[in-house]
Amino acid sequence: MTITASADGSALGNPGPAGWAWYIDDRTWGAGGWPHGTNNMGELKAVLELFRATAHVDDDLHVLCDSQYVINTITKWMPGWKRKGWRKGDGKPVMNLDLIKEIDEAIVGRRYRFEWVKGHVGHELNEAADTRARAAAEAFAKGRTPDTGPGYPGAVAPVAEPSRPAAPISAPAFQADDTLF
Repeated sequence: MTITASADGSALGNPGPAGWAWYIDDRTWGAGGWPHGTNNMGELKAVLELFRATAHVDDDLHVLCDSQYVINTITKWMPGWKRKGWRKGDGKPVMNLDLIKEIDEAIVGRRYRFEWVKGHVGHELNEAADTRARAAAEAFAKGRTPDTGPGYPGAVAPVAEPSRPAAPISAPAFQADDTLF
């Protein structure tokens, strides 16, 4: 089986209040964000949290993404950056390295493919992810906690990291009494 999901990020002001979201359907999605971040951080975090939420299933993952930066980071640039000690070709450090290293760990042993979709043109899954990512960013802009969504069935809830006070809010695990149908 293949899980098809869209992942998207949003930042108001870029940088500014930022959000991320992954979306499969109205009963299966996750979102979160930061009081201050960039759009690229949101895009990366959405993909990371999608991989984490689906880590317990052995399905292929088809990730729809409107960010060439994220797709190229994971499918083209990351192996070279790792070989060069997480440095780019010009010797400068890789930006968003913490998130990229976490993605590198999360994709080990996973079967996945990325598909670029043009953003803001009515693609149903991309629009749904975008709406939720923007809502998370707007919640942070207003000093509120964002709607983190229902998560993925059977996913383990993320553990808060007290050493990272500005850590993004992540989606909770799917509730045992919820059903997909």
